[in-house]
This record gives sequence, C-alpha cells and structure tokens, in this order.
Amino acid sequence: MEDSAELRPLHPHTVRLETRPANLEGAGGVGLRDLVRQALRMRPDRLVVGEVRGAEVVDLLAALNTGHEGGCGTLHANTAADVPPRLEALGCAAGLSREAVHSQLAAALDAVVHLTRSRADGRRRIAEICLLSRTPTGFVESVPALTFDTEGHTRPGPGYNALAQRARQ
Repeated sequence: MEDSAELRPLHPHTVRLETRPANLEGAGGVGLRDLVRQALRMRPDRLVVGEVRGAEVVDLLAALNTGHEGGCGTLHANTAADVPPRLEALGCAAGLSREAVHSQLAAALDAVVHLTRSRADGRRRIAEICLLSRTPTGFVESVPALTFDTEGHTRPGPGYNALAQRARQ
C-alpha cells in the first residue's frame, strides 16, 4: 500500500494498492488508512505500507497485532533509536495515548532496519539493525543488534544474541 507506486515486488501473489486523491468536488478519495483497512479484508499473509506518516500508523499497528505476521512499513526517522518516539508522535496525533502506542508497538514490531544513503554513490545501505524492547517503565526503546560501517564491517551490539536467536527460529 502506497501513496504513489514505488515498490515493485516481483512475486506472483502480490496485490498492490495505491491511494487516490479526491476529485474537484472532494469525492472519491482513497487514503492510506482506507487501504490498510481494506487490505485486511483480503486476509493477507503480509502487509507492506510504503510510507507511514500519519493516522494510518494506528491501523498498521492494529493489523500487525491481529496475526498478520511479517508485515512492515517505511518510516522516516533520523536513527533507529528515533523510531519509537516517531511512532509515538504519529500515534498520539492520531488519537492514541502514549501508553497505548507503546503497548501496540511492543506487541507489533520486533526489529528496525535503519537505512542511510551513501554520499559516494547515492545508494541506500543498511546502517543498523535494532530490536525493539519494552523498558521497565512500559515504553519501547531500540536496542542495537548490528551496526554496519561504510566499509561493510559489522559490529555486534547489546541485542546481537537476541537477534541471532530470532534468526534461528
């Protein structure tokens, strides 16, 4: 599901959904939030939202908490550590309480893959993989598992063993 078609998965069992703006009279618009809800009616194995930047975060988190495993979404944040606060801001703007956002987040998402753009050639590369973990206060934080430098070297972080265990499962 995307605002504008950018993802082009090469898989025979893929249904692509794209938003549509309203006409001049304000009718006929289909937003990303509508697409997420309609996609759930198709009983998908996976949900992929091209860019989460508004109230659709509520529907995506809800969908990922209802047995639709393997879903993902793109989110703009400066670092992997900034993802939980960014989702909190989007969720609160959509009407959820801070606690509700973190409860949904803790149950819905396992990992964050943070990409950066190379200054040398403009290509995107993985900079960090973090696991999401609930703190004793009930809020979710990013725990670094693997960090990749510009030369391609990896550095394990405090979440590495948990990431390795999940990968084996």
